[in-house]
Amino acid sequence: MRKILLTLSGMAMIFVCSCNRAEKEEPAWIVDRFDDIKVIRYEVPAFEELSLNEKILVYYLSEAAKCGRDIIFDQNFKYNLSIRRALETIYEKYDGDRAGKNFLAMEKYLKKVWFANGIHHHYSNDKFKPEFDQYWFEKQLAKHVTDLPIEQSLLVSVMFDSSLYASRLNQTDGVDVVKESAGNFYEEGITQKEVEKFYNDLTDVNDPRPISYGLNSKLVRGANGRLEERVWKVGGMYSEALEQIVAWLEKAEQVAEEPLKQIISDLVKYYRSGNLRDFDTYSIHWAQDVNSKIDFVNGFIEDYGDPLGRKATWESVVNFRDEKACERTRIISENAQWFEDNAPINPAYRKKVVKGVSAKVITAAMLGGECYPATPIGINLPNADWIRKDYGSKSVTIDNITYAYDKAAQGNGFSEEFVLDEADRKLADKYGKLSDDLHTDLHECLGHGSGQMAPGVKGGELGTYTSTLEETRADLFGLYYIGDEKLVELGLIPSLDVAKTQYLHYILNGLLTQQARIELGKNVEESHMRNRMMIAKWCLEKGQKDKVIELVEKNSKHYVVINDYKKLRQLFGEMLYEVQRIKSEGDYEAGRQLVENYGVKLDLDLHKEIRTRYASLNIEPYGGFINPEYTLVEKNGKIVDVKVTYPTSYVEQMIGYSKNYSFLPSLN
Repeated sequence: MRKILLTLSGMAMIFVCSCNRAEKEEPAWIVDRFDDIKVIRYEVPAFEELSLNEKILVYYLSEAAKCGRDIIFDQNFKYNLSIRRALETIYEKYDGDRAGKNFLAMEKYLKKVWFANGIHHHYSNDKFKPEFDQYWFEKQLAKHVTDLPIEQSLLVSVMFDSSLYASRLNQTDGVDVVKESAGNFYEEGITQKEVEKFYNDLTDVNDPRPISYGLNSKLVRGANGRLEERVWKVGGMYSEALEQIVAWLEKAEQVAEEPLKQIISDLVKYYRSGNLRDFDTYSIHWAQDVNSKIDFVNGFIEDYGDPLGRKATWESVVNFRDEKACERTRIISENAQWFEDNAPINPAYRKKVVKGVSAKVITAAMLGGECYPATPIGINLPNADWIRKDYGSKSVTIDNITYAYDKAAQGNGFSEEFVLDEADRKLADKYGKLSDDLHTDLHECLGHGSGQMAPGVKGGELGTYTSTLEETRADLFGLYYIGDEKLVELGLIPSLDVAKTQYLHYILNGLLTQQARIELGKNVEESHMRNRMMIAKWCLEKGQKDKVIELVEKNSKHYVVINDYKKLRQLFGEMLYEVQRIKSEGDYEAGRQLVENYGVKLDLDLHKEIRTRYASLNIEPYGGFINPEYTLVEKNGKIVDVKVTYPTSYVEQMIGYSKNYSFLPSLN
């Protein structure tokens, strides 16, 4: 839904810094490049230092993480699995010129499909345009693919007809977002009004523990014409994959210690029942476990992919605590009440008692589903507001992922092209990674965990704008507090120069550089991108009189100049006050106007300029990862060790996953 932070590649501006890890000869961090994407390897430092039992637990949880891959493909679009399998078959069986134009174009298209978990771009949501000849593809399809579950003509039309299923997620104001979105959460023909009525009729507005209705199901029309849910559970929709996930989770349960043992048992019970009350039980126990070294996320969690913010995509992250780096998040967690009490929001909407806010820095060991290949750099869960209020939440920052991004970005020329002042570039070199990591910590641990609803407000009132406004609220919380002297006092930053680095970073990205990732002529659709542009444009407008921020032009290029960092921080506080009010009161119209006025439309000339400048750097604006591989070492029938290796072939990993972790039918 709204708790996973944007990927660092999504922030566009990746500052190079001096890292404190020992320098060594190492293979290239970027293992593949195609279209607008780079694929990066990440390492799992300190895995060898885990106990044997902990290593085995990571292995079992990692296998479970890989078993849900088909689910996210099918959730993103109902024909994704059919198309992926057809492409893979042709890729492996093709006996023509593999250096030819059509084959290479198809290979690039397949790589994009793997990366996006489907035929729609993972960030813009637009359908990919094949660059290979349609007639050539039809011939290969007829020759090599014998088990298509749909007519060949339909599959070809879906791929090549730009008017069919054009967007996976359409959030355009004024359209029926259910009918215009290709995501596989609602059966075709069902309207937005029908969906809203169906779930409104289920909701008990007086329930202090409201159920997240719709989170784990597809809504379909039954034989009698009435809407009904196909629940994602063992014995229900996606059963074949969920059975495999459960089998590995049960293995993990056998080697886990309490309380993680009980948490895994709770999750297995939920996967078997499909009962959302069981999911709440699991979520509560997961949030309260702040001591287990090994941890994981596995399930139908985030609802960014649903235009109505109800249906959750499947994801998994297996991780363990980075003991050295956790000092930063420990300090933040211990002072959570101070931050809440001093937040620039209406006191009525502050939490009187902040419960169970925990945060840690983690090392990712395996990524799956919605979190692979593109992954978040921070997570804050659970999403249910009543659980967060009564039981607290858990925040993580994924350090080895940000480290890999940083290594992959070194020397890319970005700062020289887009940062006007040399002093700002030097400051970024010094504090760039710290400012990014700290903003992530504040966003996840404090931002999402802050605030409360007004009496009678349940949290679904903001409709299609929910995710954008929640990310805005969390970002503003982080931006406001990274500029507070309290952080210097707590020893989290050496000076407020760290805030200056983050402020320039953020405003530059929101006003300019993130436009490089949007197709010319398109509006902004993705929630995080809307959020960042909305904050930057709102502050530019509100600070215009005092020239707090300026867009200056030099040699026909535009740059961001921040003239007054203190006033900019005040503007962040003022905007946070209003966004918190909108959420707390469920003010849909005010939220709609804020997003539509500041977070959607681009200036065409400026858009052209940014795309041209970015293209000249030969930097792919999006990044994702290939996973490490774990191998059991056995002796006399017993596991004696688990070895980790780092593959360098994106294609081999994807083909291998499709062969070994693909359990669903092509149509579900």
